[in-house]
Amino acid sequence: MKPTHRAVCLICLLSLIGVPLLAPALSEEPKTEKKVIVITYEGVINPVAAEYMGKGIAQANSENARALIIRLDTPGGLDTSMRSIIKNMVSSEVPIIVYVSPSGARAASAGAFITVAAHVAAMAPQTNIGAAHPVGLGEKMDKVMSEKATNDAVAYIKSLAERRGRNARWAEDAVRKSISSTETEALRLGVIEYVAADLNELLRKVDGKKVETVAGKMELNTKGAPVEEREMSWRLKLLALIGEPNVAYILMLLGFYGLFFELTNPGAIFPGVVGAICLVLAFYAFQTLPVNYAGLILIVLAIVLFILEVKITSHGALTIGGIISMLIGSLMLFDTSFPFLKLSLSFVIPAVLVTTLFFVLTIGLALKAMRAKPITGTEGLMGEVGAASTDVGPEGGMALLHGEVWSVYSDEPINKGGKVQVLSRDGLKLKVKKKTS
Repeated sequence: MKPTHRAVCLICLLSLIGVPLLAPALSEEPKTEKKVIVITYEGVINPVAAEYMGKGIAQANSENARALIIRLDTPGGLDTSMRSIIKNMVSSEVPIIVYVSPSGARAASAGAFITVAAHVAAMAPQTNIGAAHPVGLGEKMDKVMSEKATNDAVAYIKSLAERRGRNARWAEDAVRKSISSTETEALRLGVIEYVAADLNELLRKVDGKKVETVAGKMELNTKGAPVEEREMSWRLKLLALIGEPNVAYILMLLGFYGLFFELTNPGAIFPGVVGAICLVLAFYAFQTLPVNYAGLILIVLAIVLFILEVKITSHGALTIGGIISMLIGSLMLFDTSFPFLKLSLSFVIPAVLVTTLFFVLTIGLALKAMRAKPITGTEGLMGEVGAASTDVGPEGGMALLHGEVWSVYSDEPINKGGKVQVLSRDGLKLKVKKKTS
């Protein structure tokens, strides 16, 4: 065999041996460093909060993150949404850190439950936690129902505290006695594990802590870890905005305005479409708000009274009744002891005044238009002044009115070129009189 042939065979042999050895190295994908995911929620615990936090927990698990930090500031909210969030937290394989932040924030009511349920609980300086006594939303609870709800909430929060090794006695008092604690008290009482001024300090402090998840014991490795903040999607931001009591109230009023415009101006279409959309959005928000339907009926009654003011001469009595009905209905609309779910008087009064002015002015203009003298057609000629095109008398004549030549007659003679004023119509003829001035 020639030297060149031997060289070619050697190269082929080395290629056959080297390719299998290099294949595993070539097939390996570059490893991405695990990160800490941070989500921030500020506001009432409602279905939007449940969906946002639920998605955050699911993403942290699917990406096998080092930890998920929920930066929380809430006055409380719905029990069903709170329990949905906690279910996702308990079933998470990724450690979840609830961080009550920034300074001035709170984890009250449902927020206290969520904080106690976390694998790690932390608070920023000048924050507080507690006041978790259950309160009925939209309905009054009698003594028996209140006691049942309290006992149920106590059992739930105690089980969460015991699961995480926290102060179960404090948790019970937070429900039964509505106690609330500052961050230093919560740390001293074993309600939380850390007080941290910012996110970086929190990551340093929790580094190396061992926690128990459904996947088993894990050690947090957060010091110097890459941090990625996940913002709420625009859809959830929009739904959260709609769920605000003041916004829901405005949407309801806009809905009534739009439908009223459509009913008074059939065929306008646009006001009716906008009004219907606003009403649908308002009733979507009402599903998560403690709506008192007596208040809603009073608001509808107020609008009916405003409309009846046009049909019935009440000398303002119906309008006054409408104002009173709308004011009381607006104050009653959201029946709850939570101040963050109520409409403030400073907001209600301007809304009532604007609504009153809207209906009074709109209906007044419509009434004025209905009573106005016609300016087109034969009816528009009544009382109009024109010029005689010929001599006019009882036998008849011609006159120029509104740019048109009409057949006219008069009880008195009127010379050609003289001014005439229309008195009435008789078939195709107009009766006129001599206009002296």
